[in-house]
Amino acid sequence: MYDMPSHIQEILVEGYRKMPPWEKMKRVSELNKAIQQLALSRIRKQYGDIPEQEKKLRLASLWLDRETMIRVFNWDPQKEGY
Repeated sequence: MYDMPSHIQEILVEGYRKMPPWEKMKRVSELNKAIQQLALSRIRKQYGDIPEQEKKLRLASLWLDRETMIRVFNWDPQKEGY
């Protein structure tokens, strides 16, 4: 939003203000899914054909802190790689 003209920003912000909460949540959910898909693409490119469980762990390690990953999943991102 920082590189768009201010009048366009105002239109965008006004549209979000008028949007019902359920639609805002839907948009956030869709954006999160898109970000996860991009992250999975990077993981596939970096690590190749790895088991699905390992893909999920590597994806989770991008969102969760190291201590949580170790405690919950017994996965240390510093040792395994992000």
